[in-house]
Amino acid sequence: MVHQTISTKIEPAARASSKINHMLLSSPISACTVCRFPRAAQNALLWGLLSLLVACASPSLAPPVSTAPSAPAAAPPSAPISSTPSSKPPELPSPEVLGRDVRRSRWVVVDWEELPGWRQESMAEAWNVLLLNCERPGATMATLCPDIRRLSIASEQAQREWLERRMQAHRLESWEGDANGLLTAYYEPIFEAQRQPSELFATPLHAPPAGMRSGLPWFTRQEIDTTPAAQAALKGRVIAWLADPVDALILQIQGSGRLRITEPDGQVRTVRLSYAASNEQPYQSVGRWLLDKGEVKDASWPGIKAWMQRNPQRVQSLLWVNTRYVFFKEEALPDATVGPRGAQGLPLTAGRSIAVDPQSIPYGTPLWLASPGPTQAVQRLVVAQDTGSAIVGAVRADLFMGTGPQAGELAGRMKQPLRLWALWPRP
Repeated sequence: MVHQTISTKIEPAARASSKINHMLLSSPISACTVCRFPRAAQNALLWGLLSLLVACASPSLAPPVSTAPSAPAAAPPSAPISSTPSSKPPELPSPEVLGRDVRRSRWVVVDWEELPGWRQESMAEAWNVLLLNCERPGATMATLCPDIRRLSIASEQAQREWLERRMQAHRLESWEGDANGLLTAYYEPIFEAQRQPSELFATPLHAPPAGMRSGLPWFTRQEIDTTPAAQAALKGRVIAWLADPVDALILQIQGSGRLRITEPDGQVRTVRLSYAASNEQPYQSVGRWLLDKGEVKDASWPGIKAWMQRNPQRVQSLLWVNTRYVFFKEEALPDATVGPRGAQGLPLTAGRSIAVDPQSIPYGTPLWLASPGPTQAVQRLVVAQDTGSAIVGAVRADLFMGTGPQAGELAGRMKQPLRLWALWPRP
């Protein structure tokens, strides 16, 4: 589910809504290890062993010299979070462990007591999302899934103790040492639609044009609306028609949604539109553009729509500010309680699934999320299951709020401070 948020820095991200150094266990040298040495090396090794035995049998006249290593210096207390860069990189799960490059984040080992609200977490709710995550975990997380399934009927105390024993908490930071970031939210909208255009329903939603090549820029949003070549390529690719061009933009930014479609025979059915492709053009927030121009003080979707009602002649120009255009595919909706699929390939869970930068956090990673508000105070276990073109950086997340207008109202207002801790299996 590829999505964008209204007001964030533009930078490409990996495919959505629309993310400790590895410890090698050593073993003692076995007898067959000597057998693999060349003959000369074997002889040298045997002579060395004989010499050692002779030395050990001889009495020593001098006092023994201790060969034990000196006691390590006591570790300094944990420093408070700051923006001062560390002179030494922290321990990081290696790319081989994570399965991808995490060059946009630092992972700093911390104690579980650093996680605000951890002792108050509802394990029953958290365990459900961990169980769902086991349907498509990464290679490392998969090793924990037998225990996660087995403990699904265990007590909350047993579940919490298991997590603390098997997982290591890591504070996420930028490479400049900043552990403070941004939390926004997204949702799955529901809109009325028709299969055929009319005077009211005149805004199309398209499937990808034939011949589109992934990763290559295609026509901009303005060119799609005005260029004969783009319109010819999209001929016959309309899935449905909406009444409001802003609703179409919202659907494209969220990356998926539901349509109550009136069919030509008059029947109404609900389907899901999921992300299929984009024109690979940069995303620009129309709300950010209105704020920068001094046109509005409220850049929420209600505020944007109110501005459009006051400036109907400028609506098209505003829409063209965002050059990015998203194409969809239609899916059946057999279970209305199941959320849309994220980039991990699993259905999203309201309040528990987040979109992340996959170059900072691998999909399937459990995280502890803490945000003080003001829209909604959040302290809970979540899972990285989606991404979006505006979700870039180490401490950056988009929280999936669910489906429908109420979820949309919350998602549209959420923009608040964030801290994240990744929970990664211990070696």
